[in-house]
Amino acid sequence: MSASVAVYRNIYTEDRFKQAYGSEDGTHGGLRLWDRLAGRCRCSRRACLHLLRQRVPIFNWLLRYRLKKWILGDTIAGLTVGILHIPQGMAFALLTSVAPIFGLYTSFFPVVLYMCFGTGRHVSTGTFAVVSLMTGSVVEQLVPTPLDLNSSSPEASDLESQRIGVASAVALLSGIIMLCMFGLQLGFLSTYLSEPIVKAFTGAAAFHVTVSQLQSMLGLRLPRHTGTFSLFRTLASVMENLPHTNMAELLISLVCLAVLVPVKEINVRYRQRLRTPIPVEILTVIIATAVAYASSLDSAYNIEIVGHIPAGFPTPRMPALHTFPDIAGDTVAITFVGYAVSVSLAMIYADKHGYSIHPNQELLAHGISNTVSSFFTCFPSSATLATTSILESAGGFTQLSGLFTSLVVLIVLLLIGPLFYFLPKAVLACINVTSLRQMFLQFRDLPELWRISKLDFMVWVVTWLSVVVLNVDLGLAIGVVFSMMTVICRTQRAGCSVLGRASNTEIYRPLENHSKCYEVPGVKILTYNGPIYYGNRSFFREEISRLLGLTPEKIRSREKARKALERRERDISVNTVDKGIADTSFSSENDFFKSETSESDVQTVLIDCSSVIFVDVAGARLFTQMCTECQKAGVNVYLANCNEHVLKILTSSGLMNYMNPQHIFVTVHDAVMYIQQQTEKPSENTTTVWV
Repeated sequence: MSASVAVYRNIYTEDRFKQAYGSEDGTHGGLRLWDRLAGRCRCSRRACLHLLRQRVPIFNWLLRYRLKKWILGDTIAGLTVGILHIPQGMAFALLTSVAPIFGLYTSFFPVVLYMCFGTGRHVSTGTFAVVSLMTGSVVEQLVPTPLDLNSSSPEASDLESQRIGVASAVALLSGIIMLCMFGLQLGFLSTYLSEPIVKAFTGAAAFHVTVSQLQSMLGLRLPRHTGTFSLFRTLASVMENLPHTNMAELLISLVCLAVLVPVKEINVRYRQRLRTPIPVEILTVIIATAVAYASSLDSAYNIEIVGHIPAGFPTPRMPALHTFPDIAGDTVAITFVGYAVSVSLAMIYADKHGYSIHPNQELLAHGISNTVSSFFTCFPSSATLATTSILESAGGFTQLSGLFTSLVVLIVLLLIGPLFYFLPKAVLACINVTSLRQMFLQFRDLPELWRISKLDFMVWVVTWLSVVVLNVDLGLAIGVVFSMMTVICRTQRAGCSVLGRASNTEIYRPLENHSKCYEVPGVKILTYNGPIYYGNRSFFREEISRLLGLTPEKIRSREKARKALERRERDISVNTVDKGIADTSFSSENDFFKSETSESDVQTVLIDCSSVIFVDVAGARLFTQMCTECQKAGVNVYLANCNEHVLKILTSSGLMNYMNPQHIFVTVHDAVMYIQQQTEKPSENTTTVWV
């Protein structure tokens, strides 16, 4: 059933609308900047409590904790994730090129700190494969591993101390960068790592992780390659040394993969039926350690094992601060990757469960986590894909689940850690590879991405190829630059269309998409679907000139004709005054002008600025230049639907010196009605709209 509405109102220019409905002078802008700063800096007990709850969220959510409803879910989820943290922490320490014990430390301290400062209720922090891989590349560059090193020699202990010193320095510098970003409120910077970039980057990094673990799975003692084309150099090195494969370690790897892959698939497929996922990683670690101990695999078959894992808390120590100049560039990339992944995960689960997270507070949480943890021999941490997914599916409700996760890791640190002495490193390598399942499955999103946006698909492909072919950090930089270039290209080539009016309505739509709309006689209505700035001003000018048909030659011709008409009219008026006789040969303005102007030439142009989100100085000057050229050609210029910021820039640039302020209207229809009234000269100044 259709309905029609007739609306009778005055025609509104921007000035008339502000007079009728705008704010009074002096009220816009509120208090002065100094007064607002003084108000924020004023100290009171209430303000201090508010700041404490805002910056240390545990004091906020803990007071409202629903013990009976949430404690069971948080306990089960926390214990489940804690059990998973043990093998993954040790496994990801190998990616970082440090001893497995440091992975356990990194699975404890950041979890406790994020529980206090983080806003993500379902976020599990700790070791993350991509961040560990990038940190390991930095460690290998500064402290490479000698191939003939004896693991029980004093030199090996000193080398391990240097390695964790560099990894801790990366964590400390990463935390400092995050804290500086928090102070500057730069949480929005994570948005520059778009979803296609993050997915392509993590998917490509999964290949780097897998290839880097091949040597451990095959029992090869090879140097770790870093820098450009490292993936292919590692593959070539592995293929070259295949004849030296340790068959015992290869057998262990095959058995572990045969167990881990199917059980993980069961956990995913039947997650709704399973109260908690099957802890296959920790079971594999326990069984492999027992078998290696009982069979003396390390001495009988020269299998590489984890070795001594000290019990107890680490002694606080200063990271290798002298390495800051060498690690600064890589640390920036590590910081952005860790933060972007963490915020993305937090937002996904926040949207799913109906609460909000605060990106700037997340900067503070991860900044404090990395900064404090670095003094306890931890490498960089972030939110992790696998454990976060398990935490949510296991029924976690709040950050309190992190307490139970840290308790599990603490028990291992204090009591159980030394029992993993005989754990084969091949088992940890298999755990690393199988933990990347979610990253590899991101390829399934490509068909949908192609269907939705070809440009985003290209961003995904370019980022993935850059990371795989070149390197992790360089590939990420190329992906970000390419993504930003696509945004620039979209704004540079924004479409310019001619609008037509739907019959008996105030609705105006592009003519190329709406064949039943018609152009308003005598008025060319144009709309530009993007900003007007220095990057696209030339394209905007070309499009407007093309649609209006105003070439430089035509502008000069019409200006010449207009000036000749003005001179002739002045002569006529002088003769009339002197002789008292009017020359009727030029009684009408069009009689002379038609000789130089065809009926198809545009006399009035109306620009719909509703899609122009901003204008810079170059764009504002272009508007002024176009207005001047149109006046030379005898074309009247009108504007409609300008937002306040755009209108302010245009006014400040001096456009009103070349354009009548009464030619700027609230809507396109107001402008059309005004133009038609100027042509028809009606008695009333009202607009009638039928919808």
